[in-house]
Amino acid sequence: MVGKPKTAEMHPGPGYRIRRDFERPPGELVQALSGFDTPAISDQMNRLYTMVPAVRAMTPVDRVVGPACPVKVYPGDNLMVHKSLDIARPGDVVVVDTSSSSLTAVLGDLVCTKARHRGIAGFIVDGLIRDLPAIRALGDFPVFARGVTPIGPLHRGPGEIGHPASVGGIVVRAGDVVIGDANGVVVAPQDILEELVERLESRSALEADYTAGIARGEFSNEWVDAMLREGGVAFED
Repeated sequence: MVGKPKTAEMHPGPGYRIRRDFERPPGELVQALSGFDTPAISDQMNRLYTMVPAVRAMTPVDRVVGPACPVKVYPGDNLMVHKSLDIARPGDVVVVDTSSSSLTAVLGDLVCTKARHRGIAGFIVDGLIRDLPAIRALGDFPVFARGVTPIGPLHRGPGEIGHPASVGGIVVRAGDVVIGDANGVVVAPQDILEELVERLESRSALEADYTAGIARGEFSNEWVDAMLREGGVAFED
């Protein structure tokens, strides 16, 4: 009798692996980033490290900042999401790559409640969730996702934890800092955090003065005219 096809077997390694630990950034850098909104952070990374706007806040608490614990799941499955609760540390943000699947939700209120007890800062899901009213009823747990469905996931695998994942169009590596708010989600690579914070802090005072001037009606569009002249624009009466 012919048995189960060998092609369906799980194989350890890429696609079915878990990193039990990885380096997190210094807490003071994460705390410093929490003082800035996503547009300011995105600007300082040349606007190339921002997730697609479809990944958005689904809960009243629309602010989350923390080191990323990346999770890659097979579309329609959430076995590794459950296991991530044992891998993520307090303060981590679990970032889930579902290959943008619309097949099933990958988490609901029970997973969120467990994560909240473990001190996990929140979830960012490039895919769907469910049990949204019950998640919102938690009151203080942020979840970002593409949308909602009542269809639950399978629990079979494969998947990965702690390895690079593609979420919202951005490659997220373990220990990168993810920042989500009402504007969207940005990813700050761990290796540039110190420089990024320095730039943000140095620009903060200048931006405050500029914004205050605009509020008083003190602004000029001379820079726009300069750009137009440089481009050779043709003005017509």
